[in-house]
Parts: sequence; structure tokens; C-alpha cells
Amino acid sequence: MSVRIKPTSIAATTLVSCSLLTAPLMAQEQSPIDFYGVKSLSGAFASYGKYAEMGSELAIEEMSDSLGRQITYTTLDTEGNAGRAIRKVQEAINQDGARLFNGATLSSTALAVGKEVNNVGGVFMTPAGADELTGSECNASTFRWSVPTYGAIRETLEPLIDKMPDAKRWYTITPEYVFGEALLQNAKDVFEEHGLEHVGNSYHSLQEQEFSGYLTNAMSSSPDVLVLLNFGSQSSNALRQARNFGLNEQMDIVMVWSAGLEQFQELGADNVDGIYFGAQYWHEVDTPLNRELVESVKAKFDITPNYPLAADYIMTRVMLEAVDASGATEGPALLEALEGLTYQGPTGEETIRAADHQVIKDYYLLQGKAESEMNDPDDYADVISSGRSFASSDDSACQL
Repeated sequence: MSVRIKPTSIAATTLVSCSLLTAPLMAQEQSPIDFYGVKSLSGAFASYGKYAEMGSELAIEEMSDSLGRQITYTTLDTEGNAGRAIRKVQEAINQDGARLFNGATLSSTALAVGKEVNNVGGVFMTPAGADELTGSECNASTFRWSVPTYGAIRETLEPLIDKMPDAKRWYTITPEYVFGEALLQNAKDVFEEHGLEHVGNSYHSLQEQEFSGYLTNAMSSSPDVLVLLNFGSQSSNALRQARNFGLNEQMDIVMVWSAGLEQFQELGADNVDGIYFGAQYWHEVDTPLNRELVESVKAKFDITPNYPLAADYIMTRVMLEAVDASGATEGPALLEALEGLTYQGPTGEETIRAADHQVIKDYYLLQGKAESEMNDPDDYADVISSGRSFASSDDSACQL
């Protein structure tokens, strides 16, 4: 396999091609597949974007070999900014004829990118969380791998409610944008259904990194459980500061939407110990494809796969396989190949629901371990429950 890097006006492009000695003659006659990754390689979510890029890079290399196709891969750095992301996606569409996209960390970015791609009949697959992606703002071109906020809340809060029947008072800390609002509304629904008291909520901006005031408000409300609805460095900083204040000794703490292993490594076992975390992916889950992924990532990057890597790996892989199977890089034939598709993913058998383009997969509730309990350097948590909670497609606001 050969890999060449060439600069473009909007990003760096990797051209991955198969050896002429191994690729089938028919495959050599097929046109290259042009694929675009929408990644936050700089800005507030750069650590997430770095691993997401690794996932797509690995999938591109594997699919080039297995499909015998030449694949041109271009990375569009969103810089953690929806406006910049849209400009770069528009340039790729208008200047290069781009039609295949995946990624986007922020829900606001994913919603805007999906609309742009839909305007030209392409395909966009994202791990972003806002329910609108496969709900009220769905469109024919947008597919979503990650469990939405509805399922993330249900698969974290409800197991904890069962586990802690005496926990009646719950406090939330929420980022004030579309993703946070969706998590908060779903949390409120669960509290109401179970007769629990939502004793307060603190909103914060996307730029906030100092949470002492919000934590003081939480302490003054005397909750049984503190629910962190933020993400990335903000949730890490909120958790560190909560532990510095000793909140973990006064109440249980759950981070509903963690970044999994990469975040635990950053936090360290002392901060993770005893805390509950929701996770889209966990490297210790025993499924056929996940075992292969762990081995491949170790061989290529000498690390253990985490959530952003696994998410962008499987999205890239599924999209490329659909392109090859359908013979199309856009339009109805490619959409038909994806809609209703069932495949082996890192969480086990995964299915793209045709009605709204939501991938049906497991979500995990983890509990952090003390360093003395870890069996290896990446064994930060145990899976204490997993499951699938999705709003019925009949109840969905999605109209495709």
C-alpha cells in the first residue's frame, strides 16, 4: 500500500491505493472514492478530533485493501466552530464535488453540515448527540451512529435509579447549547416519570472552564446525585473541581456522556474512582469486530481504541462498504444501501433504522475503579449495565 499526502486549499488529503500486484483488475478500473472527514483537529475539542481522525485513517487503509479501491481522504478541520466547518464543507462541495462526509463533534456543527450535504444529495454520518439529527431536523442524507441523548439518559439514569432507590434529589449541570438542552429535557422527563425531585440546574457557556460557582449551587441544594451533562474538557474540569470540593463524598456523581477511555486517561484513576459514566463505546466489550479493532489499533497506533476512534472508524467503514456495494457515491442508490443495513459493529450487531437513519446500538453505564483494582493500565472502569433505549420511529418527529 502507498500513502501520499498532498496539500489542498481547504485541508490535507491522503491518497490511499492498493498495490497493483494484489488488487483485482476490475477494482483498478473503478474510479477513486473521495471521502471527507469533518474533524475538530484544533480548538476546544482537538483531543477528540485527533482520535476521530485516527479511526477514519485506519478504516480508509483497511477498506482500500479489502475493497481493492483507491480512496482519496480529505480532512476538514472544524476548529471546534460550526461556522468554519460549514464554510469548509461548502468549499469541498462546490470546488471538489465532495459528496461523502463523516464526523463533527458538536451537534450544532453536525446539524448544519447535514443540511449542506443533503442539498447536493450526498451522505453524512455523524457521532453527534442532539436528538434533532434523527428527529425534527432529520434529512435523507444524514445518518447518526451514536445513541442519541434520549438513549444516553435512559441507559444511565434509569439503571442508577434502580441501583439507588433512596436517591430522590437530583441536580444537573448543563452546557447551554442544543446538545445540553436535549440531555437536560430528557433527564427532566426521567425524573418526572420516576417521581424524583429535580432540585436545580446550572447552565454554563461553551467557553466555561471554572465550575466552582455551579458546584456551590449544587451543594446548597443537597442533592443525592449530581448529573454532569457537559462533554469533553468541560466535563473533566467539572468533575475534578467537584472532587476537590469533596462532592463525591456527599453525593453520587454521574457523567452522562463521557468520552470514555481517553477522558479517563486524562483524569487519572484518582478522579475516576467511584464515579458513574455513560459511554457510547468501551474497549473491553467482547464482540467480534471490537476484538479485531483493539488488535488493529494496537498494531497501528500502539494505543487502546477509545470512543472517538471507534465511532469514526465504524462510520467510515460502513459508508465505504455501502459505496462499494451500491456502486454509487451519492443519491438514491447509496441511501438505499445504507437504510436498514445490519452489520457487525464495535458494540455488536448494529442496524441503521430506515425510518430516521439512527443506528440502533448499545449504550454503556460504567463505574470507575480505584487504581488498586485495575488489571491493566487501561482498565479504568467496569461495565455495570448496557442496553438500547430509542424512541419509537412511530413517535419520531423525523419525516423523511
